[in-house]
Amino acid sequence: MASSDFQKRVLTGVGLLALVGVVGWIDAPFLMWAFFGMVYLFAYHESMSLFKLENKGSYFWAAILWIAAYFYPDPQNLFFVIMVLFGGTLAYNRELPKKNFLPFLYPTIGMLFIWVLYLEYKLDALIWLLVVVALTDIGAYFTGKSIGKTPFSPTSPKKTLEGVVGGVLIATVLGSFAGDEITHGMLSAIFVSFVTSVASVFGDLFESYLKREAGVKDSGTILPGHGGVLDRVDGYLFGSVIMVLILRIM
Repeated sequence: MASSDFQKRVLTGVGLLALVGVVGWIDAPFLMWAFFGMVYLFAYHESMSLFKLENKGSYFWAAILWIAAYFYPDPQNLFFVIMVLFGGTLAYNRELPKKNFLPFLYPTIGMLFIWVLYLEYKLDALIWLLVVVALTDIGAYFTGKSIGKTPFSPTSPKKTLEGVVGGVLIATVLGSFAGDEITHGMLSAIFVSFVTSVASVFGDLFESYLKREAGVKDSGTILPGHGGVLDRVDGYLFGSVIMVLILRIM
């Protein structure tokens, strides 16, 4: 990586950490909703590009969906409302491209569950998710660089099986300390950290698949040195769903 690119990456990373830190420090529901909404709309825009869609009218419905998520008691269920509306519209207008629905699957579902995670389990759960996904990514990178030899998936040639296993193990062990108080037991925290970490690996892999299908290196260019918003939140979109569903049954 060139020196200028590395500097951009570091500066952008510091800026993102500062922004996230301020939002978390204030910890106000409306601000959190607005922040996630901003992330969602940028991610939605990038998914439109990855899916090669030009239906600009869908941005309106994405915005309406996120506004409704602030007021509706079970935001994740809004996805089913979208399914009904889209199914009805598709039945009425058979010429409507079916793939227009894809951005309402990805990244919409994951963003709704991130919001639900905050509503149901507060800021501590978001920090836990952040720690687990970040450690999975960082652990996989350094483990892969050190001992990685076996390719993990053709979708992401740079990933190694050893790196993925190392990242998951590191995230499971260290991440469990962030969730101990939420689950009221270390064993439960270890289990939730493990399944969330594994889910985040495939969240990252899924975004890599979309980029390969679209023939692009990054999902966008809004974050200098990092690419797009989806490049930064891909693991969280899958990890949040699994974390919420597992926590609800524990």
